[in-house]
Amino acid sequence: MGYELESIHNASTPSSAAAKAEAIFVGGGNTFRLLKSLYDEEVIDIIRDRILKNGVPYIGSSAGTNVATATINTTNDMPIVYPPSFAALGLVPFNINPHYLDPDTSSTHMGETREVRIQQYHEEETCRTVLGLREGCMLRVEGSRATLLGCTNARLFIKGQQPVEYRTDADLSFLLQ
Repeated sequence: MGYELESIHNASTPSSAAAKAEAIFVGGGNTFRLLKSLYDEEVIDIIRDRILKNGVPYIGSSAGTNVATATINTTNDMPIVYPPSFAALGLVPFNINPHYLDPDTSSTHMGETREVRIQQYHEEETCRTVLGLREGCMLRVEGSRATLLGCTNARLFIKGQQPVEYRTDADLSFLLQ
């Protein structure tokens, strides 16, 4: 594709690498470990500024999507380590639940569904809107515009309201307000 990639975890000075990056891609893994690493390497503010102030493109996949949001409170991961804060990059003012799965009505599993966990999160005083991104969809944010792309719908959870389905190509810019 003609692009070169420098992995920040291989950089001699991760903060310098982040400050010079022409684009930032953050992949998957455990969200707690990823956010802790970003704090440990002192790159949270650098990455946030590069994107929000300098317009550097950001692509997040899975855990990389979680850390792009306001907090990691709605990740599906186990807390195997503890970052100093659950506050993430804050590139958008809401949370995303990547890999969102709908409840399977034919399942004999008696545990909580993702929908139930998000509803429990919304019982807390300080909670945010949550966009459940199913496999096969993504949210593209450019300036003040947010568009749902891909081949599957997304489910939006707003505290005190019933979840709402959004189809591909939906304009979700209102979430950026």
